[in-house]
Amino acid sequence: MLSFQSLRWRIAFAYAALIVVIMVGLTVYLTRQVQDVAQENVRQTLLADARLLASNRLLRSGLVEARWQPGAAELVDMVTEWGDLLDMRVTVILADGVVLAESFRDAMEMEDHANRKEIIDALAEGVGESTRFSRTTSMLMFYIAVPILPLAPADGEPLGVLRLALPMATVNAGVAPMQTAVIVGGVIAALLTTLLSFFIAERIARPVRRLTSVATQMSQGQWGERLIPTRQDEVGQLIRAFNRMAERLQMQVGFLQHERQRLSIVLENMADGVLILDADGNVQMINPSAARLLHVSTQRVWNVSFPQVARDHRLVEVWRRSQQSDQPEESILEVDRRVLRIVSTPFGETPQRGYNVILQDLTQLRRLETVRRDFISNISHELRTPLASLRALVETLRDGALDDPPAAQRFLDRIETEVDALAQMVQELLELSRIESGRVPLRLKPTPLSDIILRPVERLLPQAERAHIELIVDLQGGVPPVMADAERVQQVITNLVHNAIKHTPAGGTITVRSSMQPELFPDAAIVSVSDTGEGIPSDDLPRIFERFYKVDRARSAGGTGLGLAIAKHIVQAHQGDIWAQSIEGRGSTFSFFLPIVNNNP
Repeated sequence: MLSFQSLRWRIAFAYAALIVVIMVGLTVYLTRQVQDVAQENVRQTLLADARLLASNRLLRSGLVEARWQPGAAELVDMVTEWGDLLDMRVTVILADGVVLAESFRDAMEMEDHANRKEIIDALAEGVGESTRFSRTTSMLMFYIAVPILPLAPADGEPLGVLRLALPMATVNAGVAPMQTAVIVGGVIAALLTTLLSFFIAERIARPVRRLTSVATQMSQGQWGERLIPTRQDEVGQLIRAFNRMAERLQMQVGFLQHERQRLSIVLENMADGVLILDADGNVQMINPSAARLLHVSTQRVWNVSFPQVARDHRLVEVWRRSQQSDQPEESILEVDRRVLRIVSTPFGETPQRGYNVILQDLTQLRRLETVRRDFISNISHELRTPLASLRALVETLRDGALDDPPAAQRFLDRIETEVDALAQMVQELLELSRIESGRVPLRLKPTPLSDIILRPVERLLPQAERAHIELIVDLQGGVPPVMADAERVQQVITNLVHNAIKHTPAGGTITVRSSMQPELFPDAAIVSVSDTGEGIPSDDLPRIFERFYKVDRARSAGGTGLGLAIAKHIVQAHQGDIWAQSIEGRGSTFSFFLPIVNNNP
């Protein structure tokens, strides 16, 4: 279908309009030039004829002798003869404006011509001319006048004026054929150049249409289509560049298709569920694992809103939090007897914003964790009875009479030591199990750090003095109260200070300090326990909070290896964190932070 919005027509119309405007302007200019040249030729002819007639000796002598009076027959015959010969209007006028003779009508009937422009200019400047409507002839006339001088020019002023007049219609009649020729030539030139513009536009638009056709086929997946460049100009360069672009684009599309297949294989075989949501929360992609966890079909949920697919307000709430905060959000929930970890991560920029939702099935891990905690709890309960029996046996042996009292005493002391160690381990195992399982409720209330720190330090001060270790307390002023279970946090400080005493040689120093570091923890108070002991090797430092983990040189110092693990769980239960810094041979610093009261109104 012919479209006047196509490139060909727009180029052709633009060229045609430009050519028509140029040709019209050129035609108008040439016609005016022809007219001006023709009028100038007429003027020069009239001027030459007027000067020739004005120099007639008979005319000049008659004026000198004053024998010519207005309407004189001899002068009228002479003027009429000149008018018939030149086919012009001839007039003889005295210097004072009186008309002596006129070839067109009787001079006696003509008015004074002293105020005529051509008469005034001729007497003043030697030549006068004007174009005006004549009441005598009722036509637009062109006048030219020259002065009639005396026989001897030095004798005085001009005697009169000879005027010639020609109708403008006669002047323009000679110009019309040339103007017509110019106009016809301009029209023909405009038509020819317009046709040429359509031809040029077609040559320019044809490769563009071919490029458009090939690009359309490529958009439909026909990547093998190409154009053969047949020209060396810019259009040929465009075709060659288009072919290179098509080859690179085909390679890129092939690579992307290959990567998409690999990604599809990975997503389909992932144990974790993956969903891609658009900015409005509509599902754009879902893998089989996610469909299985949510009990939906992968074919039926495309472009369906996530709340309709999830059908659980808790899962939807995690996605909405990430939508509002523009940050990754996660949560662990129990859904349909399964423990699911959901992570919603925003990606992209508006309006291409999207969300990556990952679902992890933690049911098996949670079950194993539960089994592990139950095992520790059960074995601890099982050890209580034999430990109590051993303690009763030791007490009985102490009360009895043995044949070898020193040996029996050593034996009993060893049994007592082992029983104490077992009892401590059981107690700590039970404590750790209860904290991990959440069966130990925290009695949180606003508590000054001094009440938390001073009591365990006072209790351990005698032990530090026996070991010749200086125990220092540094409480920074202005630290707000913390929201804590004082007894549990005192247990943390007890474990940290006790460890510091065990691993600090005599003459060392242990410092328990409270402080605020608003640039790092704006809503928390920090408690640290620093010592000048043997320090912890850098390889062991990341693992010191694991259960039963002991640094090799610390194994001789006794202990169960559960104290730091218990401290970590207690601090985390308070929504805090604990960490350690150490330089081997120079000492260690254990620090933890707790939320202040202002952060928990």
